[in-house]
Amino acid sequence: MKPNLRPRNPNFSSGPCAKRPGWTPDALKAALTGRSHRAKVGKARLQEVCDRSRTLLGIPKDYRLGIVPASDTGAVEMALWSLLGARPVDVLTWESFGEGWATDVAKQLKLKDARIMAAPYGKLPDLRSVDWRHDVVFPWNGTTSGARVPNGDWIDADREGLAICDATSAVFAMELPWDKLDVVTWSWQKVLGGEAAHGMLALSPRAVARLESYTPPWPLPKIFRMTSKGKLNEGIFKAETINTPSMLAVEDAIDGLKWAQSIGGQAALQMRSQANLAAVARWVERASWIDFLVTDAAIRSWTSVCLKIVDDWFIRLPEETQRDELKRMEALLDKEGVAYDFIGHRDAPPGLRLWCGATVETSDVEAVLPWLDWAYGELRRAAAA
Repeated sequence: MKPNLRPRNPNFSSGPCAKRPGWTPDALKAALTGRSHRAKVGKARLQEVCDRSRTLLGIPKDYRLGIVPASDTGAVEMALWSLLGARPVDVLTWESFGEGWATDVAKQLKLKDARIMAAPYGKLPDLRSVDWRHDVVFPWNGTTSGARVPNGDWIDADREGLAICDATSAVFAMELPWDKLDVVTWSWQKVLGGEAAHGMLALSPRAVARLESYTPPWPLPKIFRMTSKGKLNEGIFKAETINTPSMLAVEDAIDGLKWAQSIGGQAALQMRSQANLAAVARWVERASWIDFLVTDAAIRSWTSVCLKIVDDWFIRLPEETQRDELKRMEALLDKEGVAYDFIGHRDAPPGLRLWCGATVETSDVEAVLPWLDWAYGELRRAAAA
């Protein structure tokens, strides 16, 4: 039987993510559309995004924080191409985005003193084997695997290299040890449900010192350049963006930040996400066909919750057939209007991925889970017919 209860918001995509509860386009009515982002009022809006982000996240006062092009990807690429090469580098990868940064390091920048430290989906590399005399590149949370680093204890406080952290599906929902991170990147489209295309870049004083003392041997595109005549381009970190931002997206980011502060700040955001994961965990415990992709609860994400199907019928299917069956499952629930965009990433093992970040209501998570049971049962019945 189909469940009676439906999620009020059926959006479970891991990016762009669900908007905050109660969001409507009216939240954008004050957007400076048609105005220059370099006008005084435009710069003030951009600066407001940075100031509110700094306050909400507890970013140290001496860290530079700026808005950069091309979402989190652009922010990470900007850091890698501008900072790497001065020291050997360790790249930690356990999912598709980390694999992308490893490709940059090994095949694009072609750094010879590079170690790629990889783990399969659902696991982490051996964090104890990281060499902190090296620069270290890693995601805090594996958006496509659902595995996260448990804390910052493994990061050397006296490191010689830079800690370069892709934190896009972690920041706001997970506590970051800012004093142990030199470069942190994220986008607006994750935990606060903002619009895509813009990235955020935070630099520690150590990262700034690297930029001003080291010039990479490769050419840098304009959108990657953070220095001029050997000095940091401070304008990037004072609301003077390299390219033209969308003032609609800027207004939306401010709306999300205001909402976050109104409900209790980062602590409240984290509690909301953890409550969503707990709802999924209760369901997994009683459902026989599904399990977490990450078996170790200590490293399990509470934003990008990734699941694997453990039913014998599904496991015996070829991988391509498994993916086809998941598409049918997604189409069933799309038709019902109860769950959108919940299939795992194309690079991940076939499975489900529910975004459980802070903008998602726990009541919606609880409502969608019986629908997943129903849809999987429909697949089984169709296969047996």
